Amino acid sequence: MSEKHIELIMAPPEPHFVGDGFRVHTFIPSSYRVDMHRTNPFIMMDYNSKHYFSPTQTPRGVGVHPHRGFETVTIAYKGRVAHHDSSGGGGVIGEGDVQWMTAASGVLHKEYHEEKFSQEGGEFQMVQLWVNLPAKDKMSNPKYQAISNDKMARIPVGDNSDSFIELIAGSYNGVSGPADTFTPLHMSNAKLKAGTSAKYAFPDSHSTCLVAIEGNITVNGSSVNQDHFCLFDRKGEEFEIKADTDAIVLVLSGEPIPEPIAAHGPFVMNSRDELVQAFNDFNEGKFGELAD
Repeated sequence: MSEKHIELIMAPPEPHFVGDGFRVHTFIPSSYRVDMHRTNPFIMMDYNSKHYFSPTQTPRGVGVHPHRGFETVTIAYKGRVAHHDSSGGGGVIGEGDVQWMTAASGVLHKEYHEEKFSQEGGEFQMVQLWVNLPAKDKMSNPKYQAISNDKMARIPVGDNSDSFIELIAGSYNGVSGPADTFTPLHMSNAKLKAGTSAKYAFPDSHSTCLVAIEGNITVNGSSVNQDHFCLFDRKGEEFEIKADTDAIVLVLSGEPIPEPIAAHGPFVMNSRDELVQAFNDFNEGKFGELAD
């Protein structure tokens, strides 16, 4: 196998608020020539870097809104989030947990800070991804996967017993993660003590990227600082992450879906006509009901 080269290292763009509960840097899509097509099947990434929210009796978040044609994946690093959707999915994810919602044919969705976290306040740190669906699955039934941290596989790396790969989806060294996916993809957190390394290998055809969630790292000899995004070139298969400090690194890789992408607002389909149909269906109440 050959070394996978880095195409781009991106500092966090200026943050903006989604609703009043998520202060995010949008890495995908961005003005740094990173668009939905380049990172497909990962078609959106909002990173809520570590941010302190003061106590409040009214939970912050995002009110009821629709989705169709893709999946939302929320990874909690700090804080707790509650979620509900019109298909009956929902619950609370705490630190280390993952909320995987398949919007598919359409859901109404709301997400907000969990009540106790809101009342106490504290540090909040999350990643939300949109994962594309192939055309044949875009109109399938919605579903929901609550992936608690204790369900994730932990694969030791190096000689330090506190360094490991926390596997959410896909495989690592023959071990599989708990998430059920529609297309081949990998999602993991490399949790590394300073001075330890983890090696990864993915097909050169896959879209591969990472985010330094905590700490500073070196990737194939290049420095990637905390809160920075790294996109790999499609050439090559292997790379190595070395933790310069104690680090947490979100690693993503997936097989691109070779289909047109038509995206507008909360809908990601394959054609303009399908987008028009999505808006019509939403306006006609076909996404179900969900109270504010």
